[in-house]
Amino acid sequence: MDITNFIISRRETASLAGDYKTYGAQNSRRLHTIRKKLGQTTPKGRKYVAKPPITSENVASNEAYVHSLLISSERAWANAMHMKSLHSTDISSKGIVGASKRHIITRLNKATGYARQLLVVLQDRAASGATLIDLLEARGYHSMLSGALWMEKRRWEEALRSYSVARVIYNVLGAKLKKDAFRDLIVSTVDPSLRYAAYQMKISRSQPLPSLAIQFFPHDREIRSEVETVDPASLTEEAGRIRKAADGLVQQLPDKITWRSRTVALEDASIAQALAAASAAESRLSSWLLESVGSSASPKDKAVAYENVILASQDAVDATKAAIDELTNEGVDRGDPRVQALQVTRTAVNYSLIGWRVGRNRVLCGEHDGLLFETEPSKLPEKSRGKNNAKRSGVEGTGKKLARLRERIALYDSTLQSLDFVQELPGVIGDAAFVRELEAKRNYFRALRCLSIGRSHGFLGKSTNALALYSRALDLVSAVDLSTPSETTATGAPTIDISPEQLRASRTVLRSLVMQYRGVVTLEKLSGPKAGGSSCQPPLIERMDEYAADSLDLSNLVPYPPKMQPIPVKPLFLDVAWNYIDYPRDDQVEPANKDTEERKEGRRGWFGFGR
Repeated sequence: MDITNFIISRRETASLAGDYKTYGAQNSRRLHTIRKKLGQTTPKGRKYVAKPPITSENVASNEAYVHSLLISSERAWANAMHMKSLHSTDISSKGIVGASKRHIITRLNKATGYARQLLVVLQDRAASGATLIDLLEARGYHSMLSGALWMEKRRWEEALRSYSVARVIYNVLGAKLKKDAFRDLIVSTVDPSLRYAAYQMKISRSQPLPSLAIQFFPHDREIRSEVETVDPASLTEEAGRIRKAADGLVQQLPDKITWRSRTVALEDASIAQALAAASAAESRLSSWLLESVGSSASPKDKAVAYENVILASQDAVDATKAAIDELTNEGVDRGDPRVQALQVTRTAVNYSLIGWRVGRNRVLCGEHDGLLFETEPSKLPEKSRGKNNAKRSGVEGTGKKLARLRERIALYDSTLQSLDFVQELPGVIGDAAFVRELEAKRNYFRALRCLSIGRSHGFLGKSTNALALYSRALDLVSAVDLSTPSETTATGAPTIDISPEQLRASRTVLRSLVMQYRGVVTLEKLSGPKAGGSSCQPPLIERMDEYAADSLDLSNLVPYPPKMQPIPVKPLFLDVAWNYIDYPRDDQVEPANKDTEERKEGRRGWFGFGR
């Protein structure tokens, strides 16, 4: 019967077209169409007659009876939600009261009644032909509407029990049928309502929602047997202690988090779950990078592998922000220990997220954070291939080299912006040692940025600019002091931390480049104009036609570095003009017609080939 997908698809379609009022109107039109097909409409001019109740036999004969009950329930629910949305702008402390409140409760009660009728009809599985999955979907739908009704009546324990049934059922069906509709209902509707009802009952936020749902699941043997028939282990998971990760492993939820010298407890279960998921993603990334497949992968493939860790870390950041916003909306003072603990957690999870983003940028820069610049062979077009159709490689052009350097510079800029954002986190600016460590890391990436810009000037032949940038990069790296050991991960996954080996390698490379370009600039000065303004003589190789026995300058033999220069060639237009010019001769004067014939014989094509 696919009850859940039927409801979700109709709600999504209506949300694109309009609001709850539009959804209610659509349900009214659809309900009239279905009743007309089933012969349940009242003819015009006739007195209204109560419709006969829908039985299990009706459902077995025609599935439209199930749709009739579902659409009737959804129409009543849409009317209640429309009433709530009209009063959502009420800023008074009383909220929705009086006739409006009673109207909303009446509509929800009617929606629950239709859902209960559908559940009763499907319970007779022999007569209705319903499967166990259909029965669980109907029970989950009824529990979700019942929870909404109890929430409006402010009966929190009943609401908690109803939403617990809905969560357990949808969780079991989602694992069984592999459909996203059940997961969407849990995330968007069930979990927020379940957490709010638990908050009203003064239940600690540290208790995870799966364990909370199992704890408040009713002890009715019929309901439990239906759920355990589909998944026998659905109600046996130990509450509040373990959680199944996405890869099927059982993982312990963290109960505290440490940032620098402070350790705070994790009272919000959503933050603990997000941190556990992030830790699992980090372990998978580290193990993959240590394998032969990951270590030999391209930088782009490694960067893609970082995405799962970044997304999991972002979930932890979002969960922390949501917890802080909840306490702020409740009017809790900023000096409250709970808020202070969440601020420490916020700094820790944000720093972890930034670290993985920086690590992805470092991987994209290439080996050794882009310290070395490897020339990539360029593929020649198909016209330049040999007869055997083998691909030949040519030298990478300057334009492609500059484009690769621009990409690296953009990655360094993103890294520097991330490091600037770290200083805005709570508690960072007051930690002088940590600020010095951040400044050292910032100087390291600034040096790499200057190195890339200097290389671009070197490729363009601007040796003086390149030398200045290399010298600046060497000064920045020399000023980096990482005497305070950082929490460098030994897992093979680069993050924001810099190892002493990487720092020494950067100093060695930059020192060699500075020495090399000092020699290049010196040679350019010797071969260029003098300081007084008078120009030096050309190199000896360009003055081989001169005899200079006494003024021979052995220090100016060839130009260095060599540059591409034009050479004198025979102009092409002289060959063309030779076919049209005839020089007069004094010793012989020939007739004009003979000259014309010879000129015609002499012209063989544009370039005179074959003369």
